[in-house]
Amino acid sequence: MKKLVCLILALVIATLAFASCGTTQDKDTIGDTSSKTVYTVGICNFVDDASLNQIIANIRSELDALGKQAHVAYKIKESNCNTDSQVLNQIIQNFITDDVDLMVGVATPVAMAMQGATTVTPVVFAAVSDPLGAQLVDSLEVPGHNITGTSDYLDTNAIMNLIFAQNPEAKTIGLLYDLGQDSSKTAIAEAKAYLDQKGVSYKEYNGSNAVEIQAAVSSLVADQVDAVFTPSDNTVMAAELSIYETLANAKIPHYAGADSFALNGAFVGYGVDYANLGRKTGEMVHDILFNKKDISQVSVRTFDNGIATVNTDICEKLGLDFEQVKATFLPLCTDVKSIKTAESFED
Repeated sequence: MKKLVCLILALVIATLAFASCGTTQDKDTIGDTSSKTVYTVGICNFVDDASLNQIIANIRSELDALGKQAHVAYKIKESNCNTDSQVLNQIIQNFITDDVDLMVGVATPVAMAMQGATTVTPVVFAAVSDPLGAQLVDSLEVPGHNITGTSDYLDTNAIMNLIFAQNPEAKTIGLLYDLGQDSSKTAIAEAKAYLDQKGVSYKEYNGSNAVEIQAAVSSLVADQVDAVFTPSDNTVMAAELSIYETLANAKIPHYAGADSFALNGAFVGYGVDYANLGRKTGEMVHDILFNKKDISQVSVRTFDNGIATVNTDICEKLGLDFEQVKATFLPLCTDVKSIKTAESFED
């Protein structure tokens, strides 16, 4: 009997634990909270990392500001599937059941799942690197369906140029990414084409979670690659804090496709301003709900990929001088910024 009771309790706990993973957290209503007009927005994040968290924070702050100006309120339902597709699907079904006015999908897998789940509820995506390649829209100018959003398209060649500006003699480049990340496919193909044309060899290192990424980094250190390139890959981003010291101690610079990588310990993060991307995503949500813009005609927003963010802590560990690095990079960038290692932008 005791064994039976324990088994039943274990099953109940497991069921509740799974259900809680898909539970949507209602955040405080933002905007003009005295208004009778309230729009409900369901936001789902793909994974807990500095880039994506920064996007959501800025979506919320923009909706708060615009809501107060327009005298409307936004009720935010926010969830994070933490890369689990089953939990993601449950979150989306919760949004649909709750009859939200609009869904926001942060990162490509979330956007694709939302697109496949509804043809009625408007969907605004954020930080989708290749909306056309993911078949989310007919064109960037005229999406054509109930979905549009913001793209963090990465200028891969620009990062490659930084690598060889800093180390013209580099012979082997490590390509570190998750094979399952759609956002990485185009950038990795572009990196290979660049290196093939330049006659520089490369090796690929893959992982689908933090443990596998750590193992991949151990391999590339053993192989003594000259530098590592990672696109805006969420799996590697989530693991960056656990790998940056290994790379720095091996004197291997890590170049990646977002400033949040540099925040978490990569040598250089190059790409879009995710705070601005989040604000523009919030603007699009407001335009569609309050200004009644036809979502099928709202163009995808893209951004200038011109800012290199250099981690000065890692500069020192690599034996480099930040001012010299900045002088080397400036002719190739809109700007060069410095940052120190931290877990989040708020630290």
